[in-house]
Amino acid sequence: MQATSTSFYSDLKVHGISISSLIGDKDNFASIPEDWYILVADIRNSTQAVKNGAHNQVNLVATGCVIAILNLAEAYGINVPFFFGGDGATFLVPNSIREKSLTVLDKHNKNTRKNFGFSLAIGSIRIEEIYNKNIDLKVARVKANEVLNIPVVLGNGLHYAEEIIKNEQFSEQFIADETALNLSGMECKWDKVKPPNSNQEVISLIISGCEEADFSRIYSKIMATIDEIYGSIGRRKPISVKKLKIKSGLKRIKDEMKTKLGKWSFPEFIRSFMVANFGELYLKNTNAGQNYLQKLVELSDNLTLDGRINTVITGTSDQRKKLIAYLDKLENLKLIKYGYHVSQESIMSCYVKDMSTDQHIHFIDGGNGGYTKAANQLKLKFQN
Repeated sequence: MQATSTSFYSDLKVHGISISSLIGDKDNFASIPEDWYILVADIRNSTQAVKNGAHNQVNLVATGCVIAILNLAEAYGINVPFFFGGDGATFLVPNSIREKSLTVLDKHNKNTRKNFGFSLAIGSIRIEEIYNKNIDLKVARVKANEVLNIPVVLGNGLHYAEEIIKNEQFSEQFIADETALNLSGMECKWDKVKPPNSNQEVISLIISGCEEADFSRIYSKIMATIDEIYGSIGRRKPISVKKLKIKSGLKRIKDEMKTKLGKWSFPEFIRSFMVANFGELYLKNTNAGQNYLQKLVELSDNLTLDGRINTVITGTSDQRKKLIAYLDKLENLKLIKYGYHVSQESIMSCYVKDMSTDQHIHFIDGGNGGYTKAANQLKLKFQN
């Protein structure tokens, strides 16, 4: 296989070991072809948008970024790793779809400005540039459960690219073409989701290793400690079938439609209205619907490892206090910095290609802009 192959990520071995074990052994990770690109789409001033009460719209737009790129990549038969962040997303893409990726994100950005009044920072950095600056960046694939595998990154490469692209002075020239923005499969019908049990809370957590730390060793220990305190990935997921409820509010339907289509559509409004008002009956009272809901929980993506640990988990306040005490010790040793936000629910947006198979994935964020607030707390720590 050539190092420049567009099938690079598809061809990577999917490891079946625990994430803490995976991260603890650098030999599990592969270098990314130099002619691939880091692609970034990040909502500008998302902290202020969340403060203004637009956290659901921020989440919708960020989800749209992921769906736009996944639909484009699928059309060209390419598997690309992505990293959802609540107020944006980062991707690794081959050069063959870089310009088309920028085109569809730009079209999504124009819709976002028109409909919601905020805009995206969009751009790409060639992997070769990352390596020329001696910045670490390697990737692996791991099974999160029997139906979901996720990418795992070691190194600061993605965050280096994000900081450059998010800078107001950054500008990238790209050729707009006729590639259509395709957000088919976007479904954001779920209401805020309460934790599985009444004594639980939702914590949105972002952990960043400091420069002098051995990311592999430290992150491996952190993931093992989270497992020890909260239980397995499945046990600490904030989503459960019994707490799922479809949101039928007109504003939610309109926001989803404006994100998906960029404009008002009466047929789409009627379809969404019917789903919102009658879909729950089908999902909770048929075998097919029950099977979909069970797979929905398994395919919910509440862990992103993009050179940092980003996760949304549920547990008791006592469990949180144990974890925070442990993280404080690491922070006092200058091994990490972290930010977190506690809420009473999570929010979920979905990419559904086929309800009857495993072709759907569900993006999880903490309530009230969990990831955005955790990221802001982390940013303040790095500034001090």
